[in-house]
Amino acid sequence: MWKKTATTLIASSLVLASLLAGCGSKDNAANGGNGAANGGDKQVQISVWAMGDEAKSLPQIADDFMKENPNIKVDVQALPWSNAHDKLLTAVASKKGPDVIQMGTTWIPEFANAGALMDLTSVVDKYPEFKEDQFYSGAVNTTKYDGKIVGIPWYTETRVLFYRTDLLKEVGYDQPPKTWDELRDAAKKLADRGNGKYGISIDMNEQSLAFMFARQNGSKLLDDQNKPLFNQPEFVEAVEYLNGFFKDGSAPIDLGLDPVQGLSGEGVVPMFISGPWMINSIKTQAPDLEGKWAVAPLPAKKNNISALGGSDLSVFQYTKHQDEALKFIQYMSKPETQIKWMQLTKSLPTNLKAWEDPSLKDDPNYQALQEQLEHSEPMPLLTTWEQIAQTYLKSFERIVRGGADVQKEMDAFNAEAEKILSK
Repeated sequence: MWKKTATTLIASSLVLASLLAGCGSKDNAANGGNGAANGGDKQVQISVWAMGDEAKSLPQIADDFMKENPNIKVDVQALPWSNAHDKLLTAVASKKGPDVIQMGTTWIPEFANAGALMDLTSVVDKYPEFKEDQFYSGAVNTTKYDGKIVGIPWYTETRVLFYRTDLLKEVGYDQPPKTWDELRDAAKKLADRGNGKYGISIDMNEQSLAFMFARQNGSKLLDDQNKPLFNQPEFVEAVEYLNGFFKDGSAPIDLGLDPVQGLSGEGVVPMFISGPWMINSIKTQAPDLEGKWAVAPLPAKKNNISALGGSDLSVFQYTKHQDEALKFIQYMSKPETQIKWMQLTKSLPTNLKAWEDPSLKDDPNYQALQEQLEHSEPMPLLTTWEQIAQTYLKSFERIVRGGADVQKEMDAFNAEAEKILSK
């Protein structure tokens, strides 16, 4: 969900949780839906809330669903990410909202903790499309909270390496860097071209970057009691590694170029780490680069685990049409539906069988993404994770811009994370 989300309002979720304390759902949702899905003839209308620009394409898929299910009418509301969070909080507090909700993977802990999402654990076995082995394991992990299944994977995304094939070849790399050492070496050689050129872009606002590099270095991030491990060698070494690109001039600070601009032309910044949406951006914004760029899985240290995001579909706890809502999610989980969704929005399928479609199977860039998805995990599913991640970004900025000592800064960050987690 990273690319288009608003910052999660953690404080709001705490207020919400207190509002809901002691409140249970005693409406029809607990006893199943009604209407057409239960054998009646009356048309049932369900409301689906989806977010972002891509959600504006959802009515096209909903129309296909309604043709197959004429007794279910789907009303799609496309919400901008900027106010979706507040609207969902209001819906939960009032117990009046949609039947189906798009949940960004980082929102699952907050709204599940607040009791907003229906526990689907007892019903998923009734739907073959919901079986866990249908999806990437990382995507399945995003749908669980406190031992319960509260969503079904919808679309996914991860982080991979984008690079100029021609420029890397000029510095001795016929293949993309496969290890941390090779990435550092390639970036330095590309920066040594001089004349204001660099090797790689390290986005200082990408909050998942250090955490996934730390995982690659063997860090668990948190111990079994959810105590932070951010001042331990595995994490500290990852931060030092990322800072090293700035220290040796391989990565620019405040260059003012977006990734496509950096990749284009002479390739001022010929490598960057980002998500699958950049494939279409490069194709449309820099068609002159055709044949000169590619996508590769991230280089590895002990492993090459990347961060996994995307969105899930959940059933609103207070729905009166549980069966119809689940039938819609069932349709959205089918591989053929996920391919249609990808064609409309460029969002990656979570369904494994969908990846057998020629549009994905025959494209080397998407194959690289598929390989990375097999080694991708979500950030820790904690209601306070967003606050922890934002705190880290402030620490990293002090390291890069102010030259702060990495170990001391991570000691301070770890202490702050402990306070956040103890609240």
